[in-house]
Amino acid sequence: MSQGERVGLRELLQYLRGHLPLMALAALLSLTAAGGTLLQPLLIRSLIEAISASRSTTAPAAMLVGLLLGAAALNGARDYVLRRTGERLVLRVRERLAAHVLRLPITEYDHRRTGDLLSRIGADSSLLRSVVTSGLFELATGSLMILGAAIAALLVDPLLFLVTCAGMALGLTGAALVARRTRPLAEEAQALLGEMTSGVERAIRGVRTIRAARAEQRETHTIECIARQAYTLGVRQARLQALINPLAHIATQGVLLLVLGVGGSRVASGELSVGDLVAFVLFLFFLVLPVGQVVSANSQLQAGLGALQRVEDVLRLRTETRDDEPTTDSPTVPRGSGSDPATAPAISFDDVTFGYTSGRPALQGVSFTVAAGTRTAVVGPSGAGKSTVLALVERFYDVTSGSIRVNGVDIRSLPRDQLRAQLGYVEQEAPVLAGTIRANLTLGAPGATDAQLMAALDTVNLAGIAERSPLGLDTEVGEGGVLLSGGERQRLAIARTLLAAPPILLLDEPTSNLDARNEAAFRHAVDAVSAGHTLLIVAHRLATVVDADQIVVMDAGKVIAVGRHDELTQSNPLYRDLATQQLLIA
Repeated sequence: MSQGERVGLRELLQYLRGHLPLMALAALLSLTAAGGTLLQPLLIRSLIEAISASRSTTAPAAMLVGLLLGAAALNGARDYVLRRTGERLVLRVRERLAAHVLRLPITEYDHRRTGDLLSRIGADSSLLRSVVTSGLFELATGSLMILGAAIAALLVDPLLFLVTCAGMALGLTGAALVARRTRPLAEEAQALLGEMTSGVERAIRGVRTIRAARAEQRETHTIECIARQAYTLGVRQARLQALINPLAHIATQGVLLLVLGVGGSRVASGELSVGDLVAFVLFLFFLVLPVGQVVSANSQLQAGLGALQRVEDVLRLRTETRDDEPTTDSPTVPRGSGSDPATAPAISFDDVTFGYTSGRPALQGVSFTVAAGTRTAVVGPSGAGKSTVLALVERFYDVTSGSIRVNGVDIRSLPRDQLRAQLGYVEQEAPVLAGTIRANLTLGAPGATDAQLMAALDTVNLAGIAERSPLGLDTEVGEGGVLLSGGERQRLAIARTLLAAPPILLLDEPTSNLDARNEAAFRHAVDAVSAGHTLLIVAHRLATVVDADQIVVMDAGKVIAVGRHDELTQSNPLYRDLATQQLLIA
């Protein structure tokens, strides 16, 4: 099914496929209860006839009480089974959504709002519960109940049955027309809920910035506007529901009056017995009540299908895992290279061009190599494409043209997990996850011991934050690491990467939040891990990379020079200007 194609009952039933035994049990309980309920009018007719004929009423009365109690118990068991099935369905959908969302390509996160994705996992999946408990199932069982009651009523008195059908047809036609309009409103309401969640999530994440800018009122107004739109839609939905119930009520009340009027005259003329009239009226109730149930269930089903549409729209998006099939004809060892992975460069860029959008490329014809076990720095002004280089090595994005190889293998021929197992990546913003120091450090090394964790912290001069706290490694860092300073967050991210000990380290502005003392400590840490590792470092501060084995100078998405620090200060004007501005040369 293609992206954006409308979902229907077929897709909903696919979600229920794994729950068929429980659904079958609920159906059996419901049908048994319905059968007992449909027998009650017949027993009441027998009871009336026994009273009229002065016969014993013990047997029909006992059977009637037994049927009432039995039907109540069966309905209670059915409700439990249905609710349990609904919870299992929601759990399954949430598990699928969470696993899928975390594997979406980075480009999807670039264009989607986090709050909307959260809303689909939370609110939209919750609506599917009512589809099972009071939507799809009640639609099916209610229809069967209507059919059974209709057959029984027809057998009791065909004329009264025709009067009933004529009256109900008018009311139900109007209710059905109104119910059809509920699904688009439900979809729009859920979309607005996702937008509002996104706005709240954005405001909470940036609450310090918002307060510093005194923008609380403007942000609140933005959220309130979306909430009011959702309110307006909710009112429209309520208006439709308010129309459905009166139409159904008019139909049922009108039919009841007609039946009593026509049936009463037939009893008076002797064409119908009192017992038959009472039995027919009871069958009428068993016919009318499920009609209201079916109308309500259809509205809930339409709302659930609207939520399922939003869930499916996300699940239909291609994931990185699905894109891991080889996308290049390059062999594992490049043709004509005369090399193998053991002797090939750790990283090589070959005429790489890439653009985030259809506009100007971020990289144009970039070529350079990083020898195994060496340190290569990428420098240049802001917007030169330095961070893009690392993002492409990680395969967050695929190149538009050209190729990138790791150990001689085109990275597009490798599953991403296999590629990233060879890479350690420290982002420019150095994100720290909510939780403890231990949870952050063990993200990439779940089996690390406390001694190894402390050693990693000590490597980046950060052991003090664990030693000073009575909780040690279990000290909380706050949402996004807010309880740490910028430099501490940066160093914690670096320690997390070093702990995983990958053969290749990608460091994006690793010293951007470090003071002079910790910058020097970090340089010592880099010196310590350089042995046995390949480092590709993006840097603004040239002081941290002057002793690199190779420096790649970039400008406007192109490589304009490659060499060592002393060579570049003599041969490249841009690098010389950068070094002069940072007081590295006079």
